[in-house]
Amino acid sequence: MDGSQILTTVLFLAVVAVTIGITFWASRQTKTAADYYAGGRGFSGFQNGLAIGGDYMSAASFLGISGAIALSGYDGFLYSIGFLVAWLVALLLVAEMLRNSGRYTMADQLAYRMKQRPVRLAAATSTVVVSIFYLLAQMVGAGALVALLLGVEDQAVKNIVILFVGALMIFYVTVGGMKGTTWVQIVKAVLLMTGSALIVILVLAQFGFNLSELLGSAADASGKGDAFLQPGLKYGLSFTSELDFVSLGLALVLGTAGLPHILIRFYTVPTSADARKSVLWAIGLIGVFYLFTLVLGFGAAALVDPSTLDKAGNLAAPLLAQEVGGGEGSVGGAVLLALIAAVAFATILAVVAGLTLTSSVSVAHDIYNSVIKRGKATEKEEMKVSRWAAAGIGLVAILLAIPAQSLNIAFLVALAFAVAASANLPAIIYNMFWARFNTRGAVWSIYGGLISCVGLVFFSPVVSGKVDPATGDSLSLFPAGIDFSWFPLENPGIISIPLGFFLGWLGTVTSKEPETAERYVELEVRALTGAGSEKAITH
Repeated sequence: MDGSQILTTVLFLAVVAVTIGITFWASRQTKTAADYYAGGRGFSGFQNGLAIGGDYMSAASFLGISGAIALSGYDGFLYSIGFLVAWLVALLLVAEMLRNSGRYTMADQLAYRMKQRPVRLAAATSTVVVSIFYLLAQMVGAGALVALLLGVEDQAVKNIVILFVGALMIFYVTVGGMKGTTWVQIVKAVLLMTGSALIVILVLAQFGFNLSELLGSAADASGKGDAFLQPGLKYGLSFTSELDFVSLGLALVLGTAGLPHILIRFYTVPTSADARKSVLWAIGLIGVFYLFTLVLGFGAAALVDPSTLDKAGNLAAPLLAQEVGGGEGSVGGAVLLALIAAVAFATILAVVAGLTLTSSVSVAHDIYNSVIKRGKATEKEEMKVSRWAAAGIGLVAILLAIPAQSLNIAFLVALAFAVAASANLPAIIYNMFWARFNTRGAVWSIYGGLISCVGLVFFSPVVSGKVDPATGDSLSLFPAGIDFSWFPLENPGIISIPLGFFLGWLGTVTSKEPETAERYVELEVRALTGAGSEKAITH
């Protein structure tokens, strides 16, 4: 092991040690279900804004978007725009009202005026599926990152890294709960913004702080000329690719407001004003970060040898850090590569902890307590089930991440956004703004959006049939030669999102369930004022 690898290993271990220390500290503060699920509702708007940023600025943002820009130029930057604009939907439609009308999970808000068991089961199922899609992206990023740093191409080593990350995330959730996870996310957000700002300054310094010169150099180095800076390089090749772009945009812009690991963060603040403040801080933080990805992506295109990039582009940001530090073999390059890799690893750890916590809480609170035990489980029993659920979800994510390592992680996250926008968002919007909405409508919209979205992905080029025209290598989950794809788009949002809304309407108007106008008025008052939101939502 050379000096740079020793430095990398030390920084990695330091990050892991700090996060484990935070988790143990938080475990001593976690005594009740409110502590475990919502951090005792004791975080300020600023702290929660940092934590939301830490949750949202995932490995997909840092590694995947930078790689997408480095490979596809302008079309890659569309991911950044979509992720950022999505926050306006979350702020205007969801954040404050959800905080006021729920308790621990998205299903609390949905089940308030409907039949508890079917709605909670549907919401919990959707939460787990979205979380697993998102977890895949983080764990694929971890495998690629550590393999680069240790200088190994052995697939077995990458698989071991994925196992290690899975074990760590299970530890964070089972020991630290929401309090530990939130503090890990806050620390990670500060590290990520600091590390990204450092690399951005060094990249801009190479071009005399002239953004135009940076973009021109990136276009020249890409070999694609001005087309690299124009729309259409990836999504303008045919009518199908243009349709895929519209579908991707819909998923990104509408998906954030339905992401369960973001929604659960609104329950960790004491008041609705703090929930609103959280989102404003998060928008500022995330907005600056996505401007950073512009420089990181085009900087990688301009300065990094394309032959050193992996085919998914996930290593663009770490390789750029090495390049601006002095190049491969230099002390500066080794230090910056190790620093950015440690920050990226902290990013992965924080996000996987948040995702695992969200899905395990939903399993314990919505399925175990409300569906199986009919609301009669004790807090202690519920927390125990949540910890076991975290272990199970972590294991599933590990097993699915291993074959998904050939896919770009920003793209994997876009699929999670599509599921969230198709299954969760229609039910949330209808429930808050349509008095007639009922149990059948909620169940049909959630399951309909979920099944259509996942089904279309399974029969799309993401899973089979997509090959690299130059090398013949498979760009899908299945190897080359296996092709059962019939749905032409890689992101199904353009079909599954309208279908989720349509099924929510159809289920409602065909149901003979008596209207619950009185419950809707109570929910509306609660959503607008927060009155009574601290109480258990059962009926």
